[in-house]
Amino acid sequence: MKSPTPMEVELKLALAPTGPAALTQHPYLASHAARKQTLTNTYFDTPQGDLAKARIALRLRQVDGQVLQTVKTAGQGGGGLSQREEWEWQVAGPQLDLTSLAALPPFQGELSGVLDALAPQLSTDFTRRSWQLKEGAQGQQSHIELVLDEGEIISGGYRTPIREAELELKGGEPEALWALALKLAEQVPLRPSDSSKASRGNALSTQHWPLPEAHSPAEWLHRATLALDAYHDSQQASFLSDAQQALIALADHPALDTTARSYAQALPSALDKHGQPNTAYGKAALALAHRLAYQTALR
Repeated sequence: MKSPTPMEVELKLALAPTGPAALTQHPYLASHAARKQTLTNTYFDTPQGDLAKARIALRLRQVDGQVLQTVKTAGQGGGGLSQREEWEWQVAGPQLDLTSLAALPPFQGELSGVLDALAPQLSTDFTRRSWQLKEGAQGQQSHIELVLDEGEIISGGYRTPIREAELELKGGEPEALWALALKLAEQVPLRPSDSSKASRGNALSTQHWPLPEAHSPAEWLHRATLALDAYHDSQQASFLSDAQQALIALADHPALDTTARSYAQALPSALDKHGQPNTAYGKAALALAHRLAYQTALR
């Protein structure tokens, strides 16, 4: 099992339909070999959704002939960046290891009584291409795993596509994640995403996509990002309108400095009528998110 206090630091990026091809053809990746895997994942919760309410994800992943059990807690961050506790270990087969699960901090207290009620609730099946990258000057390099996931979420009789990139910090400083993301955004149409695969699946099953109240610039960016995530999974036009309204409120916020405001003002017009970003959106959103990072609790 992983260490008692593991921390996953990750930057999640949703890609436009042309994004995967643009990413794999990016010149920066030309000299790096990609590893390709097929991942089958089952997420567990109680029928009442106790883990979802506690913002905890529990999954079994089948990959490369192994079964891995993973627990992730609620994230802290915003603008695509999240920091969350994560535990992962190999298990013998496609059954939950309840004994090890009971020993983890998230399952102490109120959640200690839900273990016997856990059952499969949703699945995600996707192809993953991954690259191991080094960012930064010699002697101060950070190790980043870049992954491209393409597949689908299946939950409650509904399906929605997975088309995203994740940049996970394996060693070094989080600043390296922003540097790499901005480099990719020069040629890849993308946008920050604040919704995990588990939270997307839970919302899909219930057909309910709540948006948080917003007051600060970081909160308005988070609201806009979640609204775009909700629009693409629900295809409800009201969420695209919510996203545009949040972006306008963000651009008008009195707390923004001149540079941040210029980034925010570029965002509304950089989405097409289908809510898909062009490269201008990705560059401005990431630059702004970088300035506002670590200020929002994620769902």
